[in-house]
Amino acid sequence: MSAATMTSKGQITIPAAVRAALGVETGDRVEFVLVEPGRYELVAATQSVTALKGLVRKPVSPVTISAMNQAIAAHGAKAR
Repeated sequence: MSAATMTSKGQITIPAAVRAALGVETGDRVEFVLVEPGRYELVAATQSVTALKGLVRKPVSPVTISAMNQAIAAHGAKAR
């Protein structure tokens, strides 16, 4: 288990072993994801947007503009 100490400016240094395991280097971004109240997960945000391609499958049948408008109207009415 690795540990770090927060400075008076709210900064921490991620231990070298953790940086290596995450594959992050100088200038890379990390995200803090809330897992449950009081518990966060540190995630490397180093992948490009193109890595998301194929993550969401295409619908079996195309959705028409009128179907989209009907869905928006139905859900919008519920929000009021």
